[in-house]
Amino acid sequence: MKVLVYTSLFPNHLEPDKGIFIKQRMFHFAKLDGCEIKVVAPVPYIPPWGWLGKRSLYSRIRPYEIMEGIEVYHPRYPLIPKVGMAAHGFLMFLASRRLLRRIYAHFPFELIDAHYIYPDGFAAALLAASMQKPLVLSARGSDINQFAAFKSIRPMIKFALMHADCAVSVCESLKTEMVSLGIDGNRITVVPNGVDTERFYPVEKAMARQKLSIPQGVRVIVSVGALIPRKAFHLVLNSLPDLLGSIPDLHFFIIGEGPERSSLEQQIRRMNLRGNVTLLGNRPNEALRDWYNAADVFCLASSREGWPNVLMEALACGTPVVATKVYGAPEIITTPAVGVLVDQTSVSIGKGLRAALETIWDRDHIAAHAGSRDWSKVAHEVKHVFASVMEV
Repeated sequence: MKVLVYTSLFPNHLEPDKGIFIKQRMFHFAKLDGCEIKVVAPVPYIPPWGWLGKRSLYSRIRPYEIMEGIEVYHPRYPLIPKVGMAAHGFLMFLASRRLLRRIYAHFPFELIDAHYIYPDGFAAALLAASMQKPLVLSARGSDINQFAAFKSIRPMIKFALMHADCAVSVCESLKTEMVSLGIDGNRITVVPNGVDTERFYPVEKAMARQKLSIPQGVRVIVSVGALIPRKAFHLVLNSLPDLLGSIPDLHFFIIGEGPERSSLEQQIRRMNLRGNVTLLGNRPNEALRDWYNAADVFCLASSREGWPNVLMEALACGTPVVATKVYGAPEIITTPAVGVLVDQTSVSIGKGLRAALETIWDRDHIAAHAGSRDWSKVAHEVKHVFASVMEV
């Protein structure tokens, strides 16, 4: 089974953690008997001008690389920030079509597997039609629960989904939203993400804290995510004063970076929480294991998610979680033995954190709950999806 993976959300030599969940799913698929993949991961063309800041990084991404034995191609497509968003999918298609035909000459792929509905999925739908190949299209979260609200993009999202031979959703609630767009539910398969149990597993909390220079007697809350409004870190901060009244040795560590950093820093100063909150910035995915294990509880306060990988990673480390009951979170926290589901309010989040901090948890049970869904299991489910499409 030869599969061409198409997505801009794929790691590269400069961004090793980008879209790591897609890499995990498809690299494990490639390990199965009779399965081969090549990856096309388009990147925007950005001039190497220093004044462009972080965006200039794209100019340094190599057009071709081999990652763990898998060939990965990075064609360039023109990018017009914000105003050109409605054209991104078509521009991505134009930049990729010759490359796919060159790849096909020495790797006659039987199916295109695309991730993220727009712009990637729209471009993939055009590519699949031009090459007369079946298409499996995976929705990830914001591509449905955010982008579908844009009038200029919604028709292209529907076009991509309607022209896919099979659509994949990472959770049931996301599937429901896809059906609301007019997509036949029988053409949507739910394949939740897995977790890398070789990277995320329990270690002694004392050892993790010693490594991170965290005092043993401190009660620790950890969150991981981009510093953007929908992650709602401000609501967790609002819940802390009440918790500190009875748990004065509490410390909240936030891992991530983003445009809300200055706003959160101001809130921390305004609420006099500088001694109890630390903004750690970004950390490599492989370094998160120590932070999960050092925590008494992991917190995710998002307003929307697809399948929150950070919940699976924390649970695989045996750490209980407190999460807002949105999208995939209730499908992960299926028992109160592994965590607490809350509403997205400061009061509810605070009550959930207090309950989690006052509970004696069975870490081995928590780790087993997440570890039962590793990437190898996901890969077999994906192979079954592909086989069913190719049999038609």
